[in-house]
Parts: sequence; structure tokens; C-alpha cells
Amino acid sequence: MVEIAYADWLNLGFRWLHVIAGISWIGTSFYFIFLDLSLRKHANLPEGVGGEAWNVHGGGFYLMRKYVVAPAELPKELHWFKYEAYVTWLSGFALLAVIYYWGAESYLIDKDVLDLQSWEAILISMGFFAAGWIIYDLLCRSPFSSHSLLLSAAVFVLIAFSAYFLTHLFSGRAAFVHVGAMVGSIMVGNVFFIIIPNQKKVVKSLLAGEEPDPRLGKIGKHRSTHNNYLTLPVILMMISQHYPMLYDNEYSWLVVTLILLIGASIRHFFNMMHTGKPILELRWQWPTAAVLMAVLIIFLSWQPEPDPNAEMVEVPSALDALAIVQSHCASCHAVKPADPDIDKAPGGVVLENIADMRKHSSRILKHSVLSKAMPLGNKTKMTEAERKALGLWIRAGMPEGDKE
Repeated sequence: MVEIAYADWLNLGFRWLHVIAGISWIGTSFYFIFLDLSLRKHANLPEGVGGEAWNVHGGGFYLMRKYVVAPAELPKELHWFKYEAYVTWLSGFALLAVIYYWGAESYLIDKDVLDLQSWEAILISMGFFAAGWIIYDLLCRSPFSSHSLLLSAAVFVLIAFSAYFLTHLFSGRAAFVHVGAMVGSIMVGNVFFIIIPNQKKVVKSLLAGEEPDPRLGKIGKHRSTHNNYLTLPVILMMISQHYPMLYDNEYSWLVVTLILLIGASIRHFFNMMHTGKPILELRWQWPTAAVLMAVLIIFLSWQPEPDPNAEMVEVPSALDALAIVQSHCASCHAVKPADPDIDKAPGGVVLENIADMRKHSSRILKHSVLSKAMPLGNKTKMTEAERKALGLWIRAGMPEGDKE
């Protein structure tokens, strides 16, 4: 008999495709930003060429040139860089649908945050992506567009507000991933709605024997630069589901702002280095990123000091701890999960007896005590008192207390 876990295989397939396409898109983005910033001018450049750069890679030498607007004649072969972005977004959305829409009750919705029906949460999710792109595009077409710093600040506020808003709609995990997905949608929107259409207009002008509009290339370059600075934060936000410490706290939207600043600082260092500036002149980017990272670590690691005047709480027995786990965790973490959204125990963690709890105590502490990542969406309504009781039992060395 063959039993196929369709959701798991779809998850794996779309995730692999998403990573492959994402690497391709990010790689081309980084390379062309490097190329654009490393172009050098000299007296012998052909007419219309704004600069050139010599590259060496894989045992070969390459001469790359960029035309200020476009060449006088369109070459017979022209390579377009667009499908990497499209496949990244499509596979990412498919992955989002398989995990967060298919399993909305477990992964997308947290009843303690907002009591939503699955269809309501899914519609809000899709609407949010559309709204994010529309607002961002309006900002880029507004008077802000002529002031890079003001526009960057406006986009920063948009993403920060989106993160705050999402944490009041969805589970912490889903909110964080949705911020990354919204930013990713903005990035692919730049490619699909602005960069590629503008390039097609330039090609059309060349084929018609007309002079291309130089503004089209400048607008495309502007949006491409935005994508470049957003890439590093998006990567971290999209893998955040593996790190509950990032998303499972009251101020996760502030974590998003720190990630944006850290990623932009690191990306700015490399961009400036590509222009040819000496490393010693780029002294502030890495220290800034390091300080912000330290702030992030301290912020997420801080725990309030225990009240010395508080009454001593009795350490629960092993059977008491087991009762909590059986009430709130065993529906998923069992040999045969009872939860209809779960085919197999997540992460292979089975919690059916006290021996299982001792074996996976570090995971219980991490995901159910130090954070509220588990139970998923808190579907089983684990209380703060129960989380504290589990933490007490584990930190006390997991005493038996009663016969097992």
C-alpha cells in the first residue's frame, strides 16, 4: 500500500523550486548592481557607451559595456533577465498556499490574536499583497521619488506599519512570513510592471527606428536599486519560520525594522565597494550592522528578573507535565496525529509519554515556554500558567514527583 503525503511533497517541491529560482534572481540582481557600479569611463569608449568593466571568472575574461540609453541597432540575440523573478514569486506564492492557506487553521490563524475564518484570513492575506504593491508604487510616483532619502524613509515606514498591522491579524509566524512575502511581491512587481515593460518600450523604439526615451531606463534602474537593498532583509524574513525567537514576541514588528536596517547597511557596504572606494573609507556600514545586530540579540534575549517577593511555586510532577503535553501537544506530536491538518508529527517529535518529553525537553522549552510558537496558532489554548509549569518542570531537572 502506498500512502502519499501530498501536502509534504508539494511543500518540498515548491520550496526547492523557490530556492532555486530565488538564488538565480538574487544572483543576477547582485551581479548587475555590481556591474553598474563598477563601470569605468575612458576616452576610447564607443559612442553611446557610458562605461565598461573587465571581469574574470571561470578561467575566462569578459568585457562588459553599458549603453547610456540603448545601442544604435538592436542585436540579433538579446538575453532577458525576468523569468527568475517570476518563478521565484510564483513558487513562493504556491508554497504560501500549501502551508498557510491549506493549513490556515494551524499556521495562518491565531484565535488569540484575531478570531478569523479560514476564507477571511486567506482573502486578507492576498489583499495585503496587492495593497502593499499599490501603496509602494504610488509612493514611487509621488513627489518623494525625486528625493531618495525621503522615499527610502517612506518605504521603511510602509514596511514597519505593515509588520505592526499583520501581527494584529495573524499568528506571529504567519505575520513575519507575510511581511517578507509582501516585500517580495513589491520586488517582483518592480520587475513585472516597471522594469521589463520599460525595456520592451526601448526595444520597440529601436525596431521602429526611433530614439528611445532615456527616462525609461532611469526609472527601471531606480526600481532595481530598491530591489537590491530589500533583498537581504527579505531572505531573513522568509526563513524566519525556523527561528521562533524572531517572530514570537510582542514587538516582532520592531524586529522587522532592525532587520531592514541591518540588511540595508550590509548591502550599502558592498554597493559602495563596487564603485571602487577604498575599504577604509567604508568604515561605518559593518559597525552599524554589528551594533544593530547586538541590539536585536539583546532585545530578543532579555527576560525580566524574577520577583524576589513572589511566592515560591511548587515544581509540577512528571505526571502533571505529561497531562499538559497530552492536552495541548499530543494531537499533533503523536505517532498518528489526531489533528486533521497534520499528517506526521512535526519535526519527527513524538510526545506520547514522559520519556518522550525528557528526550525533547529542549525543544519543548524553546517552542512552548521561551516562545509561543507551539502549539501552532495556539489551537489547543495552552495558558501562560501551563507554559510556566512546563518551564519549571524542565528547569528543575524533570523530576518524577509521581510514579511514571
